[in-house]
Amino acid sequence: MPIISIHDLTFTYPGAEKPTLRNLDLEVAEGDFLAVMGANGCGKSTLCKAINGLIPQFIAGDLSGSLVVDGLDAPTVSIGELARHVGYVYQDFENQLVRPTVLDEASFACLNYAQPDYVERGMRALELCGLSERARDYVWSLSGGQKHLLALAGALALEPKVIILDEPVAQLDPLHARQTYEVLRDLNERFGKTVIVIEHHTDFIAEFCRHAVLMNGGAVSWVMPARDALRQLDDLRASDIYPPQIAQAAQELKDTGILDAAVPLPTTVDEGVGAFAGIPFHAAGAPGVSASSSDEPAVAFKQACVAYRSVKGEPVTVFDQLDLTIHAGEKVALVGSNGAGKTTLMKLMCGLVKPTSGTVALAGASTRELAPEELSDRVSLVYQNPEQMFIKDTVRADIEFAMRARGVYGWRDRAQALIDRFRLHDLADRDGRLMSGGQMRRASLAIGIALDPPILLLDEPTANLDIATRREIVRTVADLRGITDTVIIATHDMQLVCQFADRVIVLDHGRVIGDGTPDEVFQDRRVVEASGIRPPEIFRMAHALDPGAVCYDIEDFLMCFDGYRALALAAAEDAPAGDGEQEPGCLDERRLAFHA
Repeated sequence: MPIISIHDLTFTYPGAEKPTLRNLDLEVAEGDFLAVMGANGCGKSTLCKAINGLIPQFIAGDLSGSLVVDGLDAPTVSIGELARHVGYVYQDFENQLVRPTVLDEASFACLNYAQPDYVERGMRALELCGLSERARDYVWSLSGGQKHLLALAGALALEPKVIILDEPVAQLDPLHARQTYEVLRDLNERFGKTVIVIEHHTDFIAEFCRHAVLMNGGAVSWVMPARDALRQLDDLRASDIYPPQIAQAAQELKDTGILDAAVPLPTTVDEGVGAFAGIPFHAAGAPGVSASSSDEPAVAFKQACVAYRSVKGEPVTVFDQLDLTIHAGEKVALVGSNGAGKTTLMKLMCGLVKPTSGTVALAGASTRELAPEELSDRVSLVYQNPEQMFIKDTVRADIEFAMRARGVYGWRDRAQALIDRFRLHDLADRDGRLMSGGQMRRASLAIGIALDPPILLLDEPTANLDIATRREIVRTVADLRGITDTVIIATHDMQLVCQFADRVIVLDHGRVIGDGTPDEVFQDRRVVEASGIRPPEIFRMAHALDPGAVCYDIEDFLMCFDGYRALALAAAEDAPAGDGEQEPGCLDERRLAFHA
């Protein structure tokens, strides 16, 4: 019996030329765990907002068709009544938190409904989400992952049958992302909740979801069991969704005749172990990223301490006697769980935060002694939220602003060069705050390097981006190797870490617990378990087949198979000698696609 029935649903936003939802049909069975996938603009969030009544009751537009949720006509029943049946956690979940303490927040909805047991309901919801021990704490003292679970608890307190989460792990580190999905699985399996997630992380879909729906152009393309859905590689790629790396590798082995065509494409590491069993696989260590650093310190932390005053109790210590040196020319990734200190470390480098004791030095000069304009000459920070980088009415004016204010010679020509380099020609005269997420990221990078700083800091450059936009930003970040000397990125994106960094610094509660190359960090089980970082899926697959294997992309993984490596070497030997402009063969084309 479906708990959600949608038939011929069409919705058009005011002033839009075409509908966002177009004749959409979908049924969701009670107790399902459903992933909604699709490219940006396909209507995923619009669909979910229609299910919980925000469309059309709060968000106006033309709606037709039928949408029934738990026996209620969603477009006409009051949102207050529908909230008892459908809980919603938004992608920007922190905007849902309105009360000062954890228990206040969890019980707030029940209090508004004048339910006499509102406190008990709030505590039960906190227990379900693993937050009961934080009930008396202030909300702002929670980590990002805990705040996300608190938003979920606030929705659960009303005991809805359906829970919807929009991009539930977009802003979370791997550890808290997995904790969130474990809570959702528990709610689904133990308590019978119907869970709907808007998601593009296929590894979570493969492990936790039962079914998946693909949307395209405002309609449903198909609904399948999750594992079968993730085997539709062409459909997923066409919708800017990365298929599971393991499935992509298996398809390549099928195409080259190494893997039996009858074997189902594996979508998880466990399935991969079975699918690849019996095929000769030998570790071939990844070549790693070559470092071009010097012995000259770019940033040096000496006995640095940072503590913030607390509303109650003792000050919160972020760093205590931190000693760390980053050398000129290094490409560094800062990783660790939410609240580990990554953003604070960056703010220390650019002088936005001063150490309570100890020193932070840029090329030997203490940040305490440098004036703001001197700091901006030495280091630039590109914020996690790129809209914070825009202060003028056009992208061109924002790129020009600092150079013009400082009297940089040839600032107009340099601004145009940056516009050209970051492919902003068609956007230069637009307001940066009105562009798409990927466009804003590109423009913010151009603003960040306008003064040609020796040190560039990037805070979560790929956060909250769809797959196509993420690919574009990764390519742009890679281009920075030829522009600025020292680049430091704070990120939860382990694939970006592997593609970019020659040094990885792992933070845990303000302590450096890991510091080395990606190879050294990901193979240190103690560091991985303590920090909650998760290597890329293909790394874990290779490690399951051979503990000595180090693979950061699909091609590295494929080259560990004896048969595939032999084909690749034969193709290289058969390639005609010449000026290097010959067309690539079939195998070469696929290898180029893996890198793209």
